[in-house]
Amino acid sequence: MPKSNPSRRWNVLVTGGAGYVGSLLVPKLLKAGHKVTVLDLYLYGDDVFSEYVANRSLREVKGDIRDSATVADALTGCDAVIHLACISNDPSFELDPGLGKSINFDAFRPLVRASKKAGVKRFIYASSSSVYGIKEVDNVTEDLTLEPLTDYSKFKAMCEEVLAEERAPGFVTLTLRPSTVCGYAKRLRLDLAVNVLTAHAYHNKQIKVFGGAQKRPNLHIEDMTDLYLQALQWDDAVIDGKIFNAGYENHTVAQLAETVRDTIGGGIDIVTTPSNDNRSYHVSSAKLERETGFRATHSIADAVRDLVAAFEAGKVPNPMTDAVYYNIKTMQAVGLH
Repeated sequence: MPKSNPSRRWNVLVTGGAGYVGSLLVPKLLKAGHKVTVLDLYLYGDDVFSEYVANRSLREVKGDIRDSATVADALTGCDAVIHLACISNDPSFELDPGLGKSINFDAFRPLVRASKKAGVKRFIYASSSSVYGIKEVDNVTEDLTLEPLTDYSKFKAMCEEVLAEERAPGFVTLTLRPSTVCGYAKRLRLDLAVNVLTAHAYHNKQIKVFGGAQKRPNLHIEDMTDLYLQALQWDDAVIDGKIFNAGYENHTVAQLAETVRDTIGGGIDIVTTPSNDNRSYHVSSAKLERETGFRATHSIADAVRDLVAAFEAGKVPNPMTDAVYYNIKTMQAVGLH
């Protein structure tokens, strides 16, 4: 079993920490005894961590990752970085490609170099399984060529190259290529496959499927955040310079819709229409399990049940109309540039 140090405590900078994944990750980091600095624009609300305002282990920096002074300030005292900040998903990126490039790529090397200068010892980068493009093979492994189809995935891949170039003795780097994340978190996104299917099934009793035959890998947000936690504990030699796929279940879009319908129950219609989005890939996470022992344990059905429980508990007001749950709508509303 890979060596790890469960008692090691870090002072972690989480860029984009007030986003979907960060809103669940940051509380887990605090609970595990780490000190956390969040650097985020807080586009989706300033109250993500309102229940932790008295926690001295949490520092929140509201600012832009493209501003070098803000980044230097946020890095003060940090010895680890988990880099989540980006314009997420293709539609949001395509809304303003120049904006997307400035945040997703242009700001990356300066962040990495500022991290090294600040004394950061471990840098964990959230890439994306979309860097593979369309693959015909049964299992997409980390040694396959990258064929990104969009600017979003192209810049994700280019940042991987930058991080490899900047890797140095004492500056341990890890690149993760997550599948599409699903499930409930406080800063909820309802523009991701399983989440949006669940929202429509629960509230409208109808699911619209575009295409259906495309394979889309998914990963429960509980597993995604647990992986980041464990990545802080593994010894340098286990992860330094490594790239790991991070996924769990690979299903077609049609199968995802069926899982949502069957989990919720109660007469939900599935309406299928053609799609020109043919991205399809079956991602293997065998290397991650083999080399680290990490294995996802939460299913798609678990994510659906968690979302339904949140809907029923009133934790997601106005889910079908409030722009806060949809990245592209919020970006349009605030005029981010």
